[in-house]
Amino acid sequence: MRLRSGVFAAGCLLVQALGVGLFLRGFFPVPVRSLPRREARGVPPAEPPPPGPGVTSNWTKIPSPLFKKAVIVLIDALRDDFVFGSKGKQFMPYTTQLVEKGTCHSFIAEAKPPTVTMPRIKALMTGSIPGFIDIIMNLNSPALLEDNLIWQAKTAGKRIIFYGDDTWVKLFPKHFVEYDGTTSFFVSDYTEVDDNVTRHLDSVLKREDWDILILHYLGLDHIGHLTGPNSPLVEPKLYEMDNILKKIHTSLLSKEEESSLPNLLIVCGDHGMSETGSHGGSSEEEVHTPLLFISSAFEKRNGPLKQPELVQQTDLAATLAIGLGLPISRNSVGNIILSVIEGKTMREQLRFLHLNGFQLSRLLQDNMPTYEKDPGFEHFKIAEKSHGNWIKLYLEGNNSEVLLNLGKKVLKQYLEALKILSSSLSKQVAQYDMYSMMVGTVIVLEV
Repeated sequence: MRLRSGVFAAGCLLVQALGVGLFLRGFFPVPVRSLPRREARGVPPAEPPPPGPGVTSNWTKIPSPLFKKAVIVLIDALRDDFVFGSKGKQFMPYTTQLVEKGTCHSFIAEAKPPTVTMPRIKALMTGSIPGFIDIIMNLNSPALLEDNLIWQAKTAGKRIIFYGDDTWVKLFPKHFVEYDGTTSFFVSDYTEVDDNVTRHLDSVLKREDWDILILHYLGLDHIGHLTGPNSPLVEPKLYEMDNILKKIHTSLLSKEEESSLPNLLIVCGDHGMSETGSHGGSSEEEVHTPLLFISSAFEKRNGPLKQPELVQQTDLAATLAIGLGLPISRNSVGNIILSVIEGKTMREQLRFLHLNGFQLSRLLQDNMPTYEKDPGFEHFKIAEKSHGNWIKLYLEGNNSEVLLNLGKKVLKQYLEALKILSSSLSKQVAQYDMYSMMVGTVIVLEV
């Protein structure tokens, strides 16, 4: 009798485990994925072929970098209103001046939940959308094996230095030529955790042996957890960050020569913070962060100040890849931010957008059997054909108004195609398998 009851109980447990497994399978959607990382540096697509015989394009390589060096300053839990609101005007005067009158493109970057650090770093560097399973993995971040900007940069021979939150060191082991990681778990410390990053600045900014410098400051996030976003501790911390940005920016400008490429400073947050100082959810205060591109390559602002445009946090990976002359990560669902490249020639802009569209359409093909019916794919093919017509006119030496107007038309077509492709891929990540969830729930409740 005991044996039978034991076997029955074990059987019930197995069936319940099956039910839980089915529910979890439906609740955690399959991520959008393309080729493994080792296969991600294939030959880039050529420009779309011009119609008719006798005219061919010879641009088949990845475009050259737009910037010589890039510095990424990630301020943990930096809300958009800490830069663009009254706090920014009062406590970040140098940054505010750059935003309002300087050579800066400013945006509000929308992060997708979960708004915790590790998934957000993944989104920034891969352009993909991590899921809620990453909340668990946030406690012990394993090495990131999918295609990403850091791996592409290292593979291309770029020298990367990192100081700050040691989550980066865990995600990208052996990628940095120099690093100093700080732990994020001592939330009562909001001073030394940032001083340990800043103490390297004076020496590293004088050196020429790096191409990318990444700084991840944790102090503001720790203040939020301790006393909230309206704490009197926030004000001196923002002022401290502003002085650091001033030091980096002036150093980058002083190193530029007329004959060399300009440098780029990026300021961003991984997530914001709620009115209680926490994060992880989907409130506007948690998902909206500032994203600043600062470079002498951009024209100074003039005219009335406009509200910063809303972009996706995943757009950074594609934009920075093009800026550094790297392939766009294969799993990225992001779009190139046009403002960053609009100072280049029309041919270069169309080339950048075509590379982005080609990458997104390939990702769609790998993840959607009926990809040819997707409106984004159809729009991309139309834009690609128009692009071929533009190249034909360009290579024939046509410099008329027709070439300019056609270029603007193709640009608009590409931007529309990229927007729809990105939306289609992003929706797929959030597609729950309701059937598996319902069957799993019934099994658990009935057994």
